[in-house]
Amino acid sequence: MQESKIDPDALAPSLDTPISKGPRDTGRRYRGAIAFKLGTAILAGEYPPGTTLSGEVAFAEALNVSRTAFREALQTLAAKGLVESRPKTGTRVLPRDRWNLLDPDVLAWAFSGEPDVQLVRSLFELRAIIEPGAARLAAERRTRDDVKLMKAALTAMRRHTLATEQGRIADREFHAALLGATRNDALMFLSASIGAAVSWTTSFKQRARALPRDPIPDHVRVFDAIAAGDAEAAGQAMGALVQLALDDTRAAMDV
Repeated sequence: MQESKIDPDALAPSLDTPISKGPRDTGRRYRGAIAFKLGTAILAGEYPPGTTLSGEVAFAEALNVSRTAFREALQTLAAKGLVESRPKTGTRVLPRDRWNLLDPDVLAWAFSGEPDVQLVRSLFELRAIIEPGAARLAAERRTRDDVKLMKAALTAMRRHTLATEQGRIADREFHAALLGATRNDALMFLSASIGAAVSWTTSFKQRARALPRDPIPDHVRVFDAIAAGDAEAAGQAMGALVQLALDDTRAAMDV
């Protein structure tokens, strides 16, 4: 089995404040920083599946955090399917098919660096399967309140644009309102995951250059069809929206 020592110096920059020389910090901020750094390293392939993570004593001492904080960070990763800890054998990175790739935190870690092409493709394939059908159901089942929520999200998207965090939040709210309008519990459960996928791919597309075109009119076509109760048009408009978003992402990744 592959052994990989955790480098405390490499992990230190992930902490957003200088390390205190006082009592060791066991707070949420440090646990989150440790989980973020290890999570991004695993998603980036720095610790491949099968790798055993060790060196927690040196890590805790170097960063002046408790071993408890480190172990709690590993518990966070374990809950998301990235690692597995066992007595005597230590903590091992699990195979990719065990990772909860739809967890919003895992998606954030994946897109904090250069995302894996396979993951990006998988996300868009999922959206292409789920969202057009969801748009059809939303057109059939939407209420006046659902339409108001989607309209408000569109208004915020126009005001802020998708180049801003506020605009991307509004984009997530639009997709969440659409899934909510389906009145389907299973689809509504996917709301956070779909929203995170939409937000991170949109943000990623703009890292090197501005969006090649304004995607808001694509959302307007989806909205208009849902508001009109036209299920077929809503499904087609959503399918086109997802395909155009994939085209833009491919251009950003040069694949």
